[in-house]
Amino acid sequence: MIAVKNLDFAYNGSRRILSKVAFDAKEGQCIAVLGNNGAGKSTLIKCLNHILTPQNGTVCVSGKDIRKFKRNDIAKHMAYVAQRNIGDKFTVFDSVLLGRKPYIKFEPGQEDIDITKSVIRRMGMESFALRYVDELSGGELQKVMLARALAQQPRILLLDEPTSNLDLRNQYEVLAAVREISRRERISVIIVIHDLNLALRYSDRFLLIKDSEVFAYGGKEVMTPENISSVYGMPVAVENVRGMPTVIPMPEI
Repeated sequence: MIAVKNLDFAYNGSRRILSKVAFDAKEGQCIAVLGNNGAGKSTLIKCLNHILTPQNGTVCVSGKDIRKFKRNDIAKHMAYVAQRNIGDKFTVFDSVLLGRKPYIKFEPGQEDIDITKSVIRRMGMESFALRYVDELSGGELQKVMLARALAQQPRILLLDEPTSNLDLRNQYEVLAAVREISRRERISVIIVIHDLNLALRYSDRFLLIKDSEVFAYGGKEVMTPENISSVYGMPVAVENVRGMPTVIPMPEI
């Protein structure tokens, strides 16, 4: 579905943020991008859909180099949800409907309306679908932006810390919904996330970044105490809690 090879990126000739990053993701997989603050995780997400243009390397979607896509075609294949979003004077329904923009030539059709209603229902947003976005809490706004991205019906969904403004229950509900939609509709999800235990619960593969490079990539076998400790710079234990691998920090202070 997506293949990344030898990706390099630096801002205006400054130190290299990403160096020779390479990985792939198949249909229906959730990929967690993990690493310390400043490791280049958000930069990587923006390079994948060419919000930022890497100096070297390729990003291929379904075998085609993304540099050959027009901007509207990228939007049909990839949807992106940023860390921070600004509320506009739209209703929630209209804001989600904007996700259909790449497909709309003149005005929304019945299919666009139906898709918007379906996404709002699946994300549990029916109770505030007619409220204005600029009246929502940070967590509610985050759910709206995610719903808008899903309304694009992308083949690849790029999420930059989508749970950062959500309370505990909504973190689990949103990621469970993303995983369910990913598997049912065969969407590749690439998600920057700080909570390692959320990542372990809802992701299939794990991309660990350290010193601008891929430190490890694979399934749960790469989420070892040794790898995690090396990437994050502090000792951890990984133990099973009710059948679920759980990362337990072991600070020395």
